[in-house]
Amino acid sequence: ERPCEALPVLLPALAQRLCPPQGAEPSEELRLGLVQLLGLLLQRCGASMAPYLGDIARVLQATLLDHYAEVRRESCGCAVACARAMPEHFHLQSESLIKPLMQTISHQHYRVRVDVIHATGAVIQFGNGKSVDDVLSHLAQRLFDEIPKVRHAVTAVIGEWLLHLRDRYSYFHKLIPLLLGSFTDEIPENTKLAWTYWEKIGLQWEKENEEDLKDKMDFSVSPSHYPKGETRPGLGCRELVSRNLSKILPGLCHDITDWLGSTRIKASQLLYTLLLHAEDHITQHMELLLRTLYQACSDEESEVVKNSVKAAELIGTFVSPKVSLKLITPAFEQTPKASCVMVLAAVIQGSPKEILQPHVAQLGNTLSQAGVCQRSEEVFYMEQLLCCVQALIEVCQEDCKEISLQLMKVLVTIMATPSSQDLKEKVEKTMSSLAAVQQLESFHGLYKQHIIQLLEWLAVSCEGWSCYSPEVLQFEVITTHSGAVIGEALDDFVLVLRTCLQPNRDPQMRLKLFTVLSQLLQKASETINSQGLFPSYLETVIKDILAPNLQWHAGRTAAAIRATAVLCLWALIHCEMLSPKEILRVKDELMPQIIASMDEDSKITRLMACRIVDVFLKVCGRQFDADKFKNTYTEVLKRLDDASAEVRLAAAHTLASWFKCLKDSDVKSSMENHVEFLYQELLVHLDDPDENLQKAVLEVLKEGSVLYPDLLVREIEGVVHKHQTPVYCNQLLHHIQSAK
Repeated sequence: ERPCEALPVLLPALAQRLCPPQGAEPSEELRLGLVQLLGLLLQRCGASMAPYLGDIARVLQATLLDHYAEVRRESCGCAVACARAMPEHFHLQSESLIKPLMQTISHQHYRVRVDVIHATGAVIQFGNGKSVDDVLSHLAQRLFDEIPKVRHAVTAVIGEWLLHLRDRYSYFHKLIPLLLGSFTDEIPENTKLAWTYWEKIGLQWEKENEEDLKDKMDFSVSPSHYPKGETRPGLGCRELVSRNLSKILPGLCHDITDWLGSTRIKASQLLYTLLLHAEDHITQHMELLLRTLYQACSDEESEVVKNSVKAAELIGTFVSPKVSLKLITPAFEQTPKASCVMVLAAVIQGSPKEILQPHVAQLGNTLSQAGVCQRSEEVFYMEQLLCCVQALIEVCQEDCKEISLQLMKVLVTIMATPSSQDLKEKVEKTMSSLAAVQQLESFHGLYKQHIIQLLEWLAVSCEGWSCYSPEVLQFEVITTHSGAVIGEALDDFVLVLRTCLQPNRDPQMRLKLFTVLSQLLQKASETINSQGLFPSYLETVIKDILAPNLQWHAGRTAAAIRATAVLCLWALIHCEMLSPKEILRVKDELMPQIIASMDEDSKITRLMACRIVDVFLKVCGRQFDADKFKNTYTEVLKRLDDASAEVRLAAAHTLASWFKCLKDSDVKSSMENHVEFLYQELLVHLDDPDENLQKAVLEVLKEGSVLYPDLLVREIEGVVHKHQTPVYCNQLLHHIQSAK
């Protein structure tokens, strides 16, 4: 009934058995029993144990570091009981318990860690508040503990301190980040506990500072634009963060660049929570925030990047674009990085439409600067640039009409970057969105609206292009992606080609541009001739573009250029844009180069050259003089020995056209010796292993037999006995006799 009477005997005995140097009790069970006895005494005697506080503290310093985990747990309970039993005196000894508690806080048993955290909370709350600084780093580490109950204990202790610690106002800037860090805990129970404490803390602070907050409480207006899915914290909570933000941010921004990924993730989550509370008070910290976000957005941890982007969106929500853009734009003009573009995209995404509208033109001009949109070919950079455009379209909607041209320049540049098909599809989708906000049916409507301006934009610099110039790829995108619209801007289109396709310009660039021209000519009616205007530019295309590039120059690139030039010429003929009248005008200029192209290494070039000569013969062969007839058949005849069966057949068809032209020509009489030589060569090929070529040569000889039938009969009779397949010779003789 009166346990206090036993204290003078019991406590010295306990101290003797549990404290060094007298020698600790060797039995774990007895040590546990003795600590339990101390706990019972604290419970029964309370403040009566104040005279023995020094002995109790010495006992607990030893038992908190006991090898037996249960003794440590029981000691934590004793520390809590002692703090609560004699709060008036406990502060005299509380500091002596901090060191052993912190040595035990990372114990391998999670239950011990939980008890130590609760004991630390009580020791500091009822003891000396200055010890907060000694334990904060340890408690912060426990927020990363893999056991939810440990994190729950930290949240509860920090919450209690923020509510009840006597000197809490001095430690708000140190304790608030720890409590708000639990808002993003993966366990809902821990998150709920943190929010519950935070709401109580905010309300308590409101009551304690009612005079200071009177105006804000009476006249505060909720913002019209607020992040979706977020609940606005109370006034007290917002004010607490705003008033302490300048002390919290520097350390937090340092942690976002920590070498540990888990620390960076936690810091980025906390940054978002703080900015959500600070609202427009963010403005005064913009420089530090932007520097941090630029670095965090290039982090290797996707979670850090995700949280940083969300934080940047809050800048758009709460900070005036006049301020934020003034600080972000200079970063673009220096050395824009993908992270800078990412931050800008997020700021745009978070901004209200009506506030961003006056700055739309500035944004469009900034993004379309060559130093920004052409700075890098890195796919990640281009993806972020695309995100910027998408954000502008999504937020500003119809207001984007005034910067439609600038956005098209950016989108064309992104599409011109060598990248995945996926990115090109995203660009096309974005173009469609830009068209939709302007009530246009498709992205072709955008090209129709801007095609002249886009080509003029490129034409300004075309005299200085090389194969490495991004403008070459942009030109390709505009001309091939605009479909039928390119047919409305042929002046600038032909001007660029004529300037860039001169023989003295960069060969690789010319090859790229010829490839583009070739693609367009293959579908001329759907592209460059969609308006039926291209024929009026044919003379320029042939004389100033194709003819100079058909001339022979050494090198593989030069050969490839000649090949594409030949393909372009064939495309013009094949799609019937090069009319017989036009062919008559250009034959003298083109014929020698086309005949020379029959000897190229490229099979497709030789094939196209044979077909082009065939067409030229049909159109204007009757007007050839003897030299032209001679030069033509000499080169075509060589192609009958070509490695390609396709080229050999084309050469045979061309020789048939040659015979038809000669039959009606005025120079027929002077060509008898050449015809005789041609008969002899063709009869050799009549015995070719390729049956298709045999039949083709037979048709050629039938066509040619009209010229000098008796001469051909003599030649046949001279070689028929040598042929392995004389049947074709006999058929030919029969044909000549029938013709007679």
